[in-house]
Amino acid sequence: MAGIVLRDLKKVYADGAEAVKGISLDIRDGEFIVLVGPSGCGKSTLLRMVAGLETVSDGEVRIGERLVNTVEPADRDIAMVFQNYALYPHMTVYDNLAYGLRNRKTPKAEIEARVGEAARMLEITPYLQRKPKALSGGQRQRVAMGRAIVRKPSVFLFDEPLSNLDARLRVTMRGEIKRLQKRLGTTSLYVTHDQLEAMTLADRLVVLNGGRIEQIGTPLEIYHEPASAFVAGFIGSPAMNLIPAELRGGRLLIGDTALPVPGFVPASGPIVAGLRAEDLRPAKPGETALPFRLDYIEELGAQRLVHGTVHGHPMVVAVAAAFVPLAEEMRLATAPERLHLYSPETGARIRISAGVETARTTAEPVPA
Repeated sequence: MAGIVLRDLKKVYADGAEAVKGISLDIRDGEFIVLVGPSGCGKSTLLRMVAGLETVSDGEVRIGERLVNTVEPADRDIAMVFQNYALYPHMTVYDNLAYGLRNRKTPKAEIEARVGEAARMLEITPYLQRKPKALSGGQRQRVAMGRAIVRKPSVFLFDEPLSNLDARLRVTMRGEIKRLQKRLGTTSLYVTHDQLEAMTLADRLVVLNGGRIEQIGTPLEIYHEPASAFVAGFIGSPAMNLIPAELRGGRLLIGDTALPVPGFVPASGPIVAGLRAEDLRPAKPGETALPFRLDYIEELGAQRLVHGTVHGHPMVVAVAAAFVPLAEEMRLATAPERLHLYSPETGARIRISAGVETARTTAEPVPA
């Protein structure tokens, strides 16, 4: 087993395009790290540099104590699971699992033991004599995972391995991957653009944007305290509502509605206010509230997502399945402590503090 250390890692292509712009990251031995972000953010390029499939333009990649920048992929003690399974179609499942071990001159008895163990673990023993074309998508992905497991590597690398599966199977396979990683205790680096997949799998998330790290943290840390407007809008389903507002005299103005701010913010002027869909609710009589105009309702079974606008800006509200709007015009309230504030210029989070001195050191002021 081994951890991974990335130091100021960069990737610049021949045409001058920068895919990775100075990323540093420490991955602990046995940790499950998920790289998540939109297409083109650099997550797959970063994974491929760790694997040795992309050259490093600058910086360091260490696996365990070893600098591996110029080490061939086969010598890095890693195993990779790809999006397209990458199985040999003319070989049986058994031969696909055993192929890498045979190339390394592993004794036959050990090959049989490792393949048998992986097949039992992944519940693919009945399919060992079948060829990939006779398997379902989920079974093929299990074989691809089994091929990685039999090698007993120091590091697992997953490159969007569930993208080709249907929604129901993806849920099942997420659970299987998580259970396997916990059982094996192998350091894992996993790439996905699916924020739900990232939230359910990761010990820690690394949110990437434009070749840089936006935030690192546990799934709940990132969900409850997004470090930027980008993270707030990317992590969460539905995404956080982000709406232009203004800070004035200790109050947050959204249109002509003034909401109290629960603490000290050393800033005034334009700001971006963030509100999670589940933190909004129909207002009680006499309560300070936002005017909401209903557009349509999205049925999810266990809950409903009510889509509409507040002062002309899109807003989504999560309500119980039994909730029935009585009119197109509603009033929405939220707990002040549920507000998230972001700079309209940099997108950085502005922290609300009960203490003036703390706020001055932790909050980024917004230009008046």
